[in-house]
Amino acid sequence: MNRDAALRRLADERFDVLIIGGGATGLGAALDAAARGYRTALIEARDFASGTSSRSTKLIHGGVRYLRQGNIRLVREALHEREILRRNAPALVAARAFVIPAWNRWEIPYYAAGLAAYDLLAGRSSFPRSRIVSAASARRAFPALAASSLRGGVIYYDGQFDDARLALAIARAASERGAALANDVRAEAFLRGPGGRIAGVRAVEQRTGAETMVRARVTINAAGPFADAVRALDDPSSRRLLALSRGSHVLVPAERLGSPDAALLVPKTADGRVLFAIPWQRQVMIGTTEVPVDAPVADPSASDEEIAYILSTVNAVLAAPLNRSDVSSTFAGLRPLLRRDAATTSNLSREHLVEVSPSRLVTVTGGKWTTYRKMAADAVDTAARVAQLPPARSTTAEIALNDPGEVP
Repeated sequence: MNRDAALRRLADERFDVLIIGGGATGLGAALDAAARGYRTALIEARDFASGTSSRSTKLIHGGVRYLRQGNIRLVREALHEREILRRNAPALVAARAFVIPAWNRWEIPYYAAGLAAYDLLAGRSSFPRSRIVSAASARRAFPALAASSLRGGVIYYDGQFDDARLALAIARAASERGAALANDVRAEAFLRGPGGRIAGVRAVEQRTGAETMVRARVTINAAGPFADAVRALDDPSSRRLLALSRGSHVLVPAERLGSPDAALLVPKTADGRVLFAIPWQRQVMIGTTEVPVDAPVADPSASDEEIAYILSTVNAVLAAPLNRSDVSSTFAGLRPLLRRDAATTSNLSREHLVEVSPSRLVTVTGGKWTTYRKMAADAVDTAARVAQLPPARSTTAEIALNDPGEVP
């Protein structure tokens, strides 16, 4: 990818599709559009995947929590996308075993039945099937589990991935297919055509302050937590689509938890969520939280209350409790959840939405990393109809995503 060449193209060319936002969905849309043969550009105000897309729990998964909520369609779609990602990016998406401990004997068949349904929804899958294990086997997989009253457990499998490397792989694949991708370029205002229809953006290259008019037949807003802010550039009176939620994680040295081979899922938390403890680069990553946020910020951080909540929740199932001094680092990200009439953001949907404004701005938002490809395809389908582009089907389900190597 050559940024200088991309900047020249932004100023000189008229594109079919312009994408605002270089996270997972925006990069996925750039790849999808370019692979269909559309002249494609993408601008990102900061660095690619530097926001929510780099602050995930590093899982490619169907979402056992959503299965418990009865959201069968969402789980089935995510499991289908999980399989596509593992097939297309085998060097970046790996199977990870998860232990669900059982402290009462009735919990074992309960969890086993739920995970059997999870396996069934996955269909023909390359991931191993779930299985019931003894208390000793559960502790071998996750040695830090408390032995007292542990009756056994269930082990199931989901995907684990490196979000930074996958984002770079998608960006490179898009660039190789002709997309012009430029980071540190912020959309400041929309350009207008006949009838007020959006015809591109006035953008600022933030390193120099230079303005560029980027012209395109259709613009996709894939700005994640900032999607409503981009929509407000189009129409200041537009209703909010998002209810933002902060999810925080802590990391502790792997040896502090016995250097586990498997991840741990704590199936019950005080706020009705689940908690993960997942081996990650010689650490164990523990999270996440669900804290409502009024407005998006570029660099959210974990609060002291969230750190205490994470530690107290995981300590309830550990033989030796973790202390604040065991935490080597923390990180947090903002989830762009679709608004619903719900009491807490933990009840809001992870499903995605594609909206078209009266001025023909296409906004795609919601969702999660696992379903980024489907979100991108839906957004490009809509953009192509809006701009009356030559019909072309999405081919990203067949595009290999190669490991770009170590990310600096």
